[in-house]
Formats: sequence, structure tokens, C-alpha cells
Amino acid sequence: MTANTLTAAPERNIGLIKALTFMMFMMFAMTTDAVGVIIPKVIEEYGLGLTAAGAFHYASMGGIALAGLGLGFLADRLGRKAAILLGLGAFASASFLFAFGTGFGFFVLLLFVSGLAIGVFKTAALALIGDITTSTRDHTATMNTVEGFFGVGAIIGPAVVTGLLAAGASWKWLYVIAGLLAVGLIVAALAVRYPPSQTAEQPASLRASLAMCRDPYALAFSAGAMLYVGVETAIYVWMPTLLKDYAGPAVMLAAYALSIFFVLRVVGRFLGAWLLRRMDWTRVLMWASLLIFGCFLGAAVLGRSAAVWLLPLSGLFMSVIYPTLNSKGISCFPKPQHGAVAGVILFFTCISAVLAPLAMGVVSDRFGGPQYGFILATVLAAVLAAALAVNAVVKPAERRLIQHDDSL
Repeated sequence: MTANTLTAAPERNIGLIKALTFMMFMMFAMTTDAVGVIIPKVIEEYGLGLTAAGAFHYASMGGIALAGLGLGFLADRLGRKAAILLGLGAFASASFLFAFGTGFGFFVLLLFVSGLAIGVFKTAALALIGDITTSTRDHTATMNTVEGFFGVGAIIGPAVVTGLLAAGASWKWLYVIAGLLAVGLIVAALAVRYPPSQTAEQPASLRASLAMCRDPYALAFSAGAMLYVGVETAIYVWMPTLLKDYAGPAVMLAAYALSIFFVLRVVGRFLGAWLLRRMDWTRVLMWASLLIFGCFLGAAVLGRSAAVWLLPLSGLFMSVIYPTLNSKGISCFPKPQHGAVAGVILFFTCISAVLAPLAMGVVSDRFGGPQYGFILATVLAAVLAAALAVNAVVKPAERRLIQHDDSL
């Protein structure tokens, strides 16, 4: 699809497609990013340790990872709309089943299935962003806006769980609410005409997706996303547990630390969309990653009295990194491969979202508290900052991005 094709398309239709894409990201974020609030309740209900309770996070991330690599090509083969409808349908079905379960294992299975569904419609939505943008810069700014709505969902989800628990209701109803939203999105998507996507010279397939894993650009951006997600998951998976028994002067701040983190992440993502239209993306990411490392280092060295301030603040600087790495990684490839490369990056992202908090949980259990898991997260933040500093100086992807800029 060319810029002329987009110009000829009804602007209202493109606006509706963007709105639906924004809502999809907001909807599934309500469930995936509420897990940090749900885990302490699950530990209490089932008498679990931190590592075992973290399965509520590992299951959905594992499902997204497998779908990203194994089913990401569906967005290119079936078309964006069909893949989105398939994923939303499966997500809604798994979400409604939460109302009928009581066992920990059953819930973990449903989370894995919902993760598979998210992987299908998310890769299709990411590929769709390439269809409705006209340059790599526009792609990156749009991706940050999309992730801004993801951040809104990450605020709504924990707030809904908190409200449910305060009212004496079960956290399970969060998933039923998300299922209802998914049904609404299915109805809306059926009524919207999506733009046609370009056809690849070779049919999209699992083999083609696996072959893309050998591409150095796909691997480099995937590695960057892995490092970032390893740092971010420390916040929304384990920060509530770290601050659970905090009784210092900032006790109210500790109670709302995760919500503050998500609010700052939303603000940062919308601000990031504005900045990236005006500034070099490599410099923006370098300074953001250095500030994140400073927040984690201060929390690790000074303890919970500093962590209660610094860890939520890190959300402002984290906001711009993942959507930009994701966008630039996808933009290094022609549009007919956007679904597949989005799936590859998503796979590595979710592998990190499983392994990093798992490792932090193991370290925390082994040494006697979540503060030790955050030391590991600080090391990951240092490596991320070093990698993005090198990227800002060397700019290894610049030529590839310029090459594909005209195709967007």
C-alpha cells in the first residue's frame, strides 16, 4: 500500500480502524497488566510462594510468545481483519470461562489460551499499523500512541480489580468484563472496511517466520525488547509485593505506586509520540534508558524508602522504549512481512516477560525477599542503557530504515 492509496481511502474509515486498534490494546492490557495486583490475592487464596504464584503472569506471556512466533504469519496469510477477529473471538471465549472456574490450574490454563489469542490479534494489529501509516517516523509515533492506550488499559485493569476486591467480589470478574469488551470490538470490526494489505512474493508460513529469526535486524531489535521487558515486568509483577508491608512516611504513595507508574507511563507514551516526530529516536531512547537505570540503581542501593518514589517514576522514562524498538524493528522489513516480524519480536518479548520475573521470583525466594529480585532487574537496566547508548552512537539500523521508508 502506498501513501496515495491511503490518501484515496476515506479518512473516517482509517480513523475508525485506528480507534479499534487503540481499544484492542487497551482491552487486553486490562488483564495482562493487572496481574501484579491479582498475584498477592492468589498467594493468599492458594497458599503459594512467589515463584508459583507468578504462573498467572508466565502463562499468558507464554501463550503470547508461542502465538507470536508460531501464528504471527496468520496476519499476512489470512489478512489483518480475519486474524484480528479470530484472536478476539478466542480471547472472549477464554475470558468468559473465568466465571465458571475455581481451581488455580484451570485459571492458569485459561490465561495460556487467552495469551495465544492475544498473540494472534496483536500481531495482526501491529501489521495493520504499517498499512495505515505513511513513513517510518509516522509508524513510530503511531506505535507510541497505540501503546499509550495500552497504558490506559494498564491503569483501568488494576483499578477494576481493586474495586472488585473492596466490594467483596472476586478478581475473576475482571476477565468477564474484558470478554464483554472483546465482543464489542468484534461487532465493531465486522462493520469496518479494512485497507487491503500487500501480498508477499512467498506465502506467509511458520517456516518463513522461523527463517526471519536469523535476520540480524530482527534479532537485534528483539534483544532490545527483551532487555526492556525484563526491566518493566519487575515493576508491574513484583513492585506491589516489594511495597506490600511498607510502613514509612510515604505509605499512601506505596499503596498507589503501581497506579502512579502506569499513569506516568501513559503520559510518557503520548509525550513520546510528540517527541519522536521532532527528535532523533536513538537519542531519545538512550537518555530514557539511562534515567531508568538511575531509578533502579537508587532503589537497589537506598532501599524501600527510595524505591517507593523512584520505581513509579521510572514509568515516565520507560514509556517510549518498547513501542519505538518494536516500530523500528518492524519498519526494517517490507509490509508483506510485517505480521511475521511483529510475531518474532513479540515472541522474544514474551519470553523475557516469562523468564525475567520468573528469575526474579526464584532469586527473591532463595535470598529472602523481592528486594533481591530487583537487584537482578537493576543489572538488566544497566545492560539496556549500555546497548541503547551504543545504538545512539553507531546507528546500525539507519540504512535499513531509510531503505524501507518509501514503502510505508
